[in-house]
Amino acid sequence: MYTLPTMDFLDKTWAIVVKDVAAEWHTREIVSAMLVFAVLSLLVFSFALDLRGATARAAAPGVLWATVAFAGTLGLSRSLVREQQTGCIDGLLLAPVDRTAIFFGKALGNFFFIVIVEAILLPLFAGLFNVPLLRPEVLLVTLLGTVGYAAVGTLLAAMAVNTRAREVLLPVLLLPLAFPVLIAAVQTIGALLEGGTLAEAGGWLRLIVVYDLVIVAVATLTFGYILEE
Repeated sequence: MYTLPTMDFLDKTWAIVVKDVAAEWHTREIVSAMLVFAVLSLLVFSFALDLRGATARAAAPGVLWATVAFAGTLGLSRSLVREQQTGCIDGLLLAPVDRTAIFFGKALGNFFFIVIVEAILLPLFAGLFNVPLLRPEVLLVTLLGTVGYAAVGTLLAAMAVNTRAREVLLPVLLLPLAFPVLIAAVQTIGALLEGGTLAEAGGWLRLIVVYDLVIVAVATLTFGYILEE
């Protein structure tokens, strides 16, 4: 039977988020690396593609999410590697903390870091290519897509962190599994930029929501086993 999260669960989850944010504030290695990678990717796309007018509106969603996906993969990998190198994973496993709280804490931290990059990337993208991305419905779709990407990325990063080829293994696992939410986000934002509404793109939007719920449910059930292996 499903029960609502207790205050103790929420407090422990929030403590993990605060720990990750404080560690990032001290080192600034994850967000800065993601941001530099995202901006460089954006510049490469701007030189490689003639993104003007109708072409920009058609290509913008794909370029945006390709940039977010690749930069996010870099951040997701570093977030778990840092925990392993500092011994924080062992400390979390020894602490009287529900494994689900660890997942939600890590996933929320990764979500926060990706959103910071998106908050800088979206205005830059909109100004560079003259595409109206700073609209409430576009921002909503971006946040929903980021939820699913951060959730599945956190789960797979925990799986790959103890392997020797984790830098290669994570994107190989993550991109195919994140493909549904990436495609749905691209299609939804593309429809919005073409003058459509959220109702008209409802099928793709429902796919994003269902994907988020399924991934969070699967991660909740399996994260503890993956982390302890």
